[in-house]
Amino acid sequence: MKRAGLVVLVLVASWSVIPATPASATNVNVGVTIGPPPPPPPVLVATPRFVVIPGSPVQYAPGVSFNLFIHSGRYYSFHNGVWFHSPRRGGPWAIIAMERVPHVVRAVPVTYFKVPPGHARKHDGPPMGYPGKGPKHR
Repeated sequence: MKRAGLVVLVLVASWSVIPATPASATNVNVGVTIGPPPPPPPVLVATPRFVVIPGSPVQYAPGVSFNLFIHSGRYYSFHNGVWFHSPRRGGPWAIIAMERVPHVVRAVPVTYFKVPPGHARKHDGPPMGYPGKGPKHR
């Protein structure tokens, strides 16, 4: 019995010598990958002239330096590899998923685009959809 008491005494003494420190992780890294920022929307300074695309309810703006279409009173642009839309000429522009762009706008012949698909500066995100192909008008 004396021996058991001595063992308990030694254990208690050793526990009091070992400092109680909280568990800590010194090399913990938490990362959140959001992806690259979206491309900036198009900018219109003045109201451009729109021309009806033959055989289509869509109009395009031949006098601007980027892809700009209007359909049912809404503006659409395939700009820097992403579709944008706006209820007004001056914005606000918002990114729109390709599936939400009206089919008639996506079906505009590629020759009505100022910057043909594949020639625009690419963003690093997933593709948002390319416009349709059709007969050349130029």
